[in-house]
Amino acid sequence: MSATATTWRIPAAGVDLDGDLTVPDDTAGLVLFAHGSGSSRRSPRNRAVAAALQRRGLATLLADLLTPDEEQYDALTGGLRFDIAMLAGRLTGIADWAGRRPETAGLSLGLFGASTGAAAALVTAAARPGVVRAVVSRGGRPDLAGEALAGVAAPTLLVVGGLDRTVLQLNEQARAAMTAPVALRIVPGASHLFEEPGALDVVARHAGEWFAAHLVPATGRSDRA
Repeated sequence: MSATATTWRIPAAGVDLDGDLTVPDDTAGLVLFAHGSGSSRRSPRNRAVAAALQRRGLATLLADLLTPDEEQYDALTGGLRFDIAMLAGRLTGIADWAGRRPETAGLSLGLFGASTGAAAALVTAAARPGVVRAVVSRGGRPDLAGEALAGVAAPTLLVVGGLDRTVLQLNEQARAAMTAPVALRIVPGASHLFEEPGALDVVARHAGEWFAAHLVPATGRSDRA
């Protein structure tokens, strides 16, 4: 399966952010990644998951949520990574941009959030209930989405490492606060970053199955699974 990869400067919430867009031929869905906790679009873990989704025929957009200057500031202070309102505002702006671009307009939109990016993804899902069709959280902090959790309509998958006990508990609390369809998948023997052999492959499989079920039309699933 061939794909077109491009890099964009994306205007969102008053700043310009860099994003890497990959669009396979005949794709039906787009997955927008939300990074968190000091990460960026260059995250090797999110890129590995994105590659797996592309092999399923899904388009992916990995975009920074901080400018280069902000990344440096956050690396020194950690002062921006928990600003969920700011991150969500920018993610929502990127989602709106993707909805206007000829390359991605009309594609079903899913959000993949990691760490604090999961909270930003859920806030965006609540802000765009008619646009966001599915959400996946990897080792995320959905609890930080606060009151927005009750407003999420998109089917949501929470993936947590079995060794990440504190985050698992927070995910269970967030699930209880949501009214949307929510599933929790625990990856046995995996820690917060899913660095154990094979753990990230399990995350990618769960995410791929979730997005295929909720973004890809039923007539197109058999050759993308």
